Amino acid sequence: MPDGPVRALLEGHWYDAVAALAQDKLPQTGSPQRLAKVRDLATAAKRVLDLDAEDFGTIAEGFDRPWALRLAESSFPLLPRDPQRGALASLVPLYELMLEVMQLRALRHEPLQVVVTAHLIGEYLCQLAWESTLGHGGDPLRMRDSVGERWGTDDRSCPHNSALRATAKRSLNACNGDVIGYTAYLDKFHSRLGDALAVCAMNHETIGAGERPDVGETCPNPCSWAVQGSLEQRRDLDARVRLALLYVDSPIVALRHHAPVGHFFGVPSVQEISEAWLRTWERLSQPWPDGSNPLLLRTVPGAGTPDEALPGMSALVSTVAGRTIGAGRVIRSIGDDIMLTLEGE
Repeated sequence: MPDGPVRALLEGHWYDAVAALAQDKLPQTGSPQRLAKVRDLATAAKRVLDLDAEDFGTIAEGFDRPWALRLAESSFPLLPRDPQRGALASLVPLYELMLEVMQLRALRHEPLQVVVTAHLIGEYLCQLAWESTLGHGGDPLRMRDSVGERWGTDDRSCPHNSALRATAKRSLNACNGDVIGYTAYLDKFHSRLGDALAVCAMNHETIGAGERPDVGETCPNPCSWAVQGSLEQRRDLDARVRLALLYVDSPIVALRHHAPVGHFFGVPSVQEISEAWLRTWERLSQPWPDGSNPLLLRTVPGAGTPDEALPGMSALVSTVAGRTIGAGRVIRSIGDDIMLTLEGE
């Protein structure tokens, strides 16, 4: 394979093209093993860039490299009681990966995919906020030890609506049955777990009416598990959850709903994305009545770079998480391995 064109493709993160080129050259080379490895690495990079999270674990198993371990930590386990809990144990590796994907999609000049990734970042953002309190990323294998009382019951004093009530109930039992039931939970319910937890975080024993932005349903009579810890800790969690919900209901996420599905119109331009992000950032960075907007307090340093696709995104994710989170290097490390393989190292 010509070094110059391949290097250019790798620098542009066009792993699908590298995989196709390697496959095309396989019959013409005297080093099929090396090219096959290049093809497999490039195919893996392409699948990770596509956020094919269902198969992250399977992809990682095919490679004995440090990046493969981090990729496995970003995956959702395929079996309900798999000892490797991946993103159910912690959402941090997955968010590092999503930030990396967003950066690379921007470098590839793929505005629609930037919007799609921005939407995905919102999917588990409330769970990310809760992770520091729960000690896990919403793992259904551990939820029963983390919650209690009215959670997942039919008690009408719980403010959860029917959808959130069903999600809460499923979160307690998803790992007790077969693979089909567990997979159905991940597909249909797990992304709503953060919404259910958000109601519990925003309770009236922690925050008074009008102190902070109204971002959704609150709980007037919280369960005891939801008000454990100091008032300072609970107010911090409430603030990070509200910030997450402000993002979920923001212009940049709404832009995804206008993206094309089955027709030729509506692909957002770079200008439209920039304007949507500017409106989003203005909303996120508005001062709150009690002066507690965590994005303005900057108690958690971000890990953004000067060329961040959506400036401030890593700061937002870090603030919601209560810890610094920046773009990872899983995909770029795969690219490095491709180049090393081509160079014969």
